[in-house]
Amino acid sequence: MAIAAAAVVVPLGLLFFASGLIVNFFQAICYVLVRPLSKNLYRRINRVVAELLWLELVWLIDWWAGVKVEIYTDRETSRLMGKEHALVICNHRSDIDWLVGWVLAQRSGCLGSTLAVMKKSSKFLPVIGWSMWFSEYLFLERSWAKDENTLKSGIRRLNDFPLPFWLALFVEGTRFTNVKLLAAQEYATSTGLPVPRNVLIPRTKGFVSAVSHMQSFVPAVYDITVAIPKSSPAPTMLRLLQGKRSVVQVHIKRHLMNELPETDEAVAQWCRDIFVAKDALLDKHVAEDTFSDQELQDSRRPIKPLAVALSWGFVVVAGSVKFLQWSSLLSSWKGVAFSTFGLAVVTGLMQVLILFSQAERSNPAKVAPAKPKNKEEQPEAINDKQQ
Repeated sequence: MAIAAAAVVVPLGLLFFASGLIVNFFQAICYVLVRPLSKNLYRRINRVVAELLWLELVWLIDWWAGVKVEIYTDRETSRLMGKEHALVICNHRSDIDWLVGWVLAQRSGCLGSTLAVMKKSSKFLPVIGWSMWFSEYLFLERSWAKDENTLKSGIRRLNDFPLPFWLALFVEGTRFTNVKLLAAQEYATSTGLPVPRNVLIPRTKGFVSAVSHMQSFVPAVYDITVAIPKSSPAPTMLRLLQGKRSVVQVHIKRHLMNELPETDEAVAQWCRDIFVAKDALLDKHVAEDTFSDQELQDSRRPIKPLAVALSWGFVVVAGSVKFLQWSSLLSSWKGVAFSTFGLAVVTGLMQVLILFSQAERSNPAKVAPAKPKNKEEQPEAINDKQQ
């Protein structure tokens, strides 16, 4: 990490990890003391507490980096977002798609109760992964034999969730890269599937399982397509931390859950068809540099993330000054060495967070065998090799 970048990243890292540990502490206390007595009360409290952490990352996008998130959808969908349970599927185009999802959730008023299906290693990330675990995110090992029951039981636990929630599922199974696209195109050509140009072939098993267990209590599926205009550089975590602007355009289409097909195979085909349509939509976006089929919604950046970030800044700075005065930490060589070690740890953790978000760090794709047993297994095979 360059010195100039570190001069910005380290203070932001100190703010995030210090405030995050405070949030984790209160989440742990509530998990131990409140959850055994009332799961719903715990969930309501955790929504507020977790949101205090997630709002810092929304502030990072909205106010620090000034990323403009443009939302294209119809007025009815815009009105219902945040007022109902929803299963969210999205193309996995950029390094910060998950943060864009949090921006959408914050605009809709359900940031604290927004969940996602994540890879198992994510929950071990300091602060952010721990907070996800307390918030009931679903963590999978990316082995269907192990993940089927985990996904099923996790979704069933949401049946009595007391607040409107979103469950985000990246059905492509991995981040989009040119290497993975080439592998997916070869795969599709060899098996007679539609050849993708802007998306990967979706993994349908998790989606089918989610739909089958959510149909009774989740009314809608939000089909989200993320695109970057030609005039804007692609946003990355490092660019955000450096305060560099980008533009992200988001297309949202709402589908009624009870209108989805009844059989598992038909639901799987519905998912594949959605991604074929998404591919065509992205072709149109490449030509027009916008989503012209939907209305651009008013999505001004809210004050709340700024207020929360400033409040955390005051708490962390004031607490640090008081601690240094009380401990006289910087008055001895041991104290200076301890402080230097702490800064090095924060720098390392921020580097881990940046690398974790980078698409190009995902393993290269490998082309699946030309003639697998059946078409339902095809997307699963190729994407399992892309993790």
